[in-house]
This record gives sequence, structure tokens and C-alpha cells, in this order.
Amino acid sequence: MSSYVPGLEGVVAAQTAISLVDGANGRLVYRGYVIADLAEEMSFEEVAHLLWYGRLPTRAELDALTLELVGSRALTPAAAATLKALPKDTDPMDVLRSVVSVQGVEHRLSKPTIPLAIHATASFPTILAGFHRRQLGLEPVKPRADLAHAANYLCMLNGKESTPELVRALNTYLVLLADHGMNASTFTARVIASTDSDIASCLVGAIAALKGPAHGGAPSQVMDQLEQIGTPENAEHWMREARKRKVRFMGFGHRVYRTYDPRAKILKAMCERINPTFYALASKVEETALAILHEEHPERPQATNVEFYSAGVLQAIGLPKEFFPPTFAVSRAAGWTAHVLEQVANNRLIRPQSEYIGPELRKPVPLAERG
Repeated sequence: MSSYVPGLEGVVAAQTAISLVDGANGRLVYRGYVIADLAEEMSFEEVAHLLWYGRLPTRAELDALTLELVGSRALTPAAAATLKALPKDTDPMDVLRSVVSVQGVEHRLSKPTIPLAIHATASFPTILAGFHRRQLGLEPVKPRADLAHAANYLCMLNGKESTPELVRALNTYLVLLADHGMNASTFTARVIASTDSDIASCLVGAIAALKGPAHGGAPSQVMDQLEQIGTPENAEHWMREARKRKVRFMGFGHRVYRTYDPRAKILKAMCERINPTFYALASKVEETALAILHEEHPERPQATNVEFYSAGVLQAIGLPKEFFPPTFAVSRAAGWTAHVLEQVANNRLIRPQSEYIGPELRKPVPLAERG
């Protein structure tokens, strides 16, 4: 029997052609393309096509995919009713999970396909923007057929078109977060897919996994810490006092990368351009955190991860921090569904073993003798 590995660290659970997380060299690769070559040059639609079909689209293919995405943005009547019925103080991740479940009811008996992947991915922004508007006491903004995925999301959120710079920033964020190997939520989606379940069930499971602060909830926690620190001048004092209380620095370290997260590099440069106030504080906190972490564990590689500067980019485009994790899901929907499709194409039920550490065999004592 194989030995127990906590957290399945280092265990190979699948073969995939979708993405490579090269932790030793700090590289993220989508189907052979290094992320830095895609992030600020390609649209989210082009990258989604790459993840789903295995190649970058031609102009005709991109136009066809865009048309499908635009035509899939509206919610079903049942999903719209669910969105309206949820209390305004519901966690947006719970909103997304619930409405995706209802939205998928009409396809619950369907085998996962690319059209269903497109349908699901297109609906995520509509769900979240609609709920955000409802929280503000405003009517939802209908999807715009003339706007691309990132621009449409911002327009539905804010009730008006955003500047090209902010649209480009969100598009880059969506490209960077679209897939990332066998992370917790992707693994969850693949496990569910391996049971021959429907695509909505796979996505609901992935959303539930992403909700956890150890996975997708970190950017909002980065904002919480930065708000507590307040100013660059207070960074070192606050952080050293925090370490005395065993407080974890949010946005640092990664299970796979042993060098600077390549996505964080791109987001850091973007943050400096579009959110200089955030950057002034965050860069000082980053410098201080890395120095303290190195002092504590010089033998461990410590580096900034994607969540740290994601917070500044998402703040700049006007998102409240509780919408950071579900906006992560807006991006990752493309990767999740690509992995679901890959799983079902050559399926085998994912069923690992566990190591029993309970009592030795024993006989039950009758109730009357147990006192």
C-alpha cells in the first residue's frame, strides 16, 4: 500500500494538456504558451477558446465564440428568481453557488460539452453583477451584446461603460486566473466529473472549494490586513507585532511556486499603474513581509503570490472586497470547465485510498453492560 501523503502534496492525480504550473522556475503555461505572452495581449475570449479547444482561435472562430458567449449571458427564469429571493447580506460566493445550481437545472441530465461550458462561463458575471446592483438597491443592468466579457461585466456592475484602461486590467486579471493546474477547486470539479455528474454540479463543487480562505478567499483578506496596517510607515511595527501573535501574512507563499508567482509580477506592475495609492502601501508591506519571513525561515523560499496584488487590481476596477473571490470564479470558470471536459473525455472514477488509523478489531458490548 502506498504511504499517506498529507494534502496529497506531490501526488500526481491526473494527466492534463491544459496548463503547467512550473513551480521551480516560476512559470505558468497554458497549452504551451507562457502566461506572460498571453496576459496583456489576448482577450479572455481568446484564452477561453485556447483552454476549451486546445488552440488560439482564428478571427472567424473568435467571432463565433463571442457570439455564443453573448447569447448565453441571460439567466433562466428560475435562476433570476433565485437571485432576487436571496437576502441582500448573503455572501456573494454563496449567491454564485446557489444560482449556478439553479441555472444548471435545465441541463442536469446533459453530458458536459463545450456549449454548456460556454453557457456557464457567460452567466457568472450576470449573476454577480445582478446581485451587486440589488445590494445597492438598483435594478440589474442587462448584458450588452456589443461588449466583450470583461467590459460587459464592468458595465453590468457599475451601470456604465468603464475606461479602456480598467477594462484591460480586468481582462488581464481574467486571463491570469483562468487556470492553474490541479488546484483544490479544479481537483474538486474533476472528482465530481469522474462520477459522470453534470457540469453545473462540477461547478458548484468548485465554487464551494474556492470559497475557502486557503484557496480563493485570500485577496479579500489581503485588503483586511492592509486596512489594519494603514500606512507604509506603520508596516514594520504592525507586522512584527502580528508575528508575535502568530498572525499569518496574507498573499505570501505557495504550495507549488518556489519563486515569485509569475502572475503576481504582472499584477504588481499593473497595480502600480492603475492603483498607485494601494501600491505605495502594498509594496512596502511586501518588502517588510518577505524580510521577516526570511529571518524566520531562511531555508524556505518565500515569495509573493497572485492574491497579494490581485486585491489592488480588483479594488481599482471598483469591486468591493467581498466580490474578489467570486470574480476569481468568473475567470476560473473557463479552466474548471476545460478540466471537466478533459476528465470526461477519458474518464476513470477518481477514488483514492485512505489509511485506517482507528482501533483494532473489537466486539460490541451490549447496551445493558455499558452502564
